[in-house]
Amino acid sequence: MHPLTRPISALLGRSAHTLLARGALTLLAHGALTLLACGALALPSPARAAERLPNVVVIFTDDQGYGDVGVFGAKGYLTPHLDGLARSGTKFTNFHVAQAVCSASRTGLLTGCYPNRLGIHGALGPSSTHGIHAAETTIAELLKSRGYATGMAGKWHLGHHQPFLPNQHGFDESFGLPYSNDMWPYHPEAKAGTYPPLPLYENGKIIDAEITPDKMRNLTTGYTEHAVAFIERHRAQPFFFYLAHSMPHVPLAVSDKFKGKSAHGLYGDVIMEIDWSVGEVLRALAKNGLERDTLVIFTSDNGPWLSYGLHAGSAGPLREGKGTAWEGGTRVPCLMRWPGHIPAGATNNDYLMTIDLLPTLAGLSGAKLPTLPIDGRDIWPLLAGQTGAKNPHEGYGLWYAQNELQAVVSGDGRWKLILPHTFRTLAGRAGGRDGVPVKYENQKNLTPALFDLRKDIGETTDIAAGHPDEVTRLLAFAEKCRDELGDSLTKRTGRGTREPGRLATKN
Repeated sequence: MHPLTRPISALLGRSAHTLLARGALTLLAHGALTLLACGALALPSPARAAERLPNVVVIFTDDQGYGDVGVFGAKGYLTPHLDGLARSGTKFTNFHVAQAVCSASRTGLLTGCYPNRLGIHGALGPSSTHGIHAAETTIAELLKSRGYATGMAGKWHLGHHQPFLPNQHGFDESFGLPYSNDMWPYHPEAKAGTYPPLPLYENGKIIDAEITPDKMRNLTTGYTEHAVAFIERHRAQPFFFYLAHSMPHVPLAVSDKFKGKSAHGLYGDVIMEIDWSVGEVLRALAKNGLERDTLVIFTSDNGPWLSYGLHAGSAGPLREGKGTAWEGGTRVPCLMRWPGHIPAGATNNDYLMTIDLLPTLAGLSGAKLPTLPIDGRDIWPLLAGQTGAKNPHEGYGLWYAQNELQAVVSGDGRWKLILPHTFRTLAGRAGGRDGVPVKYENQKNLTPALFDLRKDIGETTDIAAGHPDEVTRLLAFAEKCRDELGDSLTKRTGRGTREPGRLATKN
């Protein structure tokens, strides 16, 4: 919270935070401070006080790399709607996911928790019998408590059994796939019988028992149509819509309207269609007069799946990709727009993470935070570009695999300590072609390695020997992470972890 708002929040309660976040800071900047100094409080006008809570649209793509948007350096294809979003909003260059893999990343986004706190690791598949626990609070549940209409379209991946599906976790409407689109019988590397048919769900019920390659081409369009229709239906009330694209996760598929349109092959075509989808959502908001009432967030669930080569994206200047704790795994493109509240045409370099979105949205909407402990913090002052705003975290932990603490980062985002662990890499080799990956090799770093991310975004030079105090400080923070959430690499069990939801077993 901005320092100037604290006395008002104390007087008026949670609703003051919402009003201030939505524009009363402008009032403060134009003379209200004089009134406050005299002991009086200039309240917003009735029209302002009655203004609706902000709509929220989160667009979450799958495996889209840091370098896969025009304003982040994409080449071979155009992303005019995403670039326009950057011009009318803020480009976040140091935005991270909680873990660089599907289910874990989505857990962090939707619950404000590190996924390992909730017992969600890696990518849940058709044989998984667990998922998000009923006691956890999602963004949808949080905003629903404030009267929001809630909907989603796309990939869920927090458990495909009935207790774990979106409609059981705060979403009024849902449409899409239960898990990743490569978990199907047509996978080029899967043995016969490895995966069952890939179903399409709507509101918890299967409406198509098998998505075929031909049907896959229309997923992006179908998700987009559901998003636009939802906005149309709920334009008169606050709403939250979560558009979780299955693309550009392999297998790549694109509709006829974008097939062959890019100079970067099928991958470029897919990104161009995602950009079109963003444009359709923005057009729907404009058509319904909702642009100034809507916070739009665009980002990806992790970095590119590099082993797929021509069917994978680019991490740009970053090291490695999906499935690692290196920057190319967790740092993702991010754009946010809310006219009048988030600066237009700005660039923000603060280290931020998806776990911070839920508590930030709680602050903006006046919703109560979840009863169970979460890891995110309200970062609205940073998103709003407030002068002097600082990240409220001491640091961030980066786990991967089965609860391996692989790295820690200082709260200001400057220092990153890679802890001893084994990671996958192509070691400079090219990836695969035509949807068939090449195999990774494993490398080990045996001692902690320190990187100054302000000077070395590509994590090329270990400077641990020259900065022993920073190494000591980050090692101490790593111990706090292990104490709270555990670390299988050092055989530590965290005191703050919780169990995921599990299917009831028969006696």
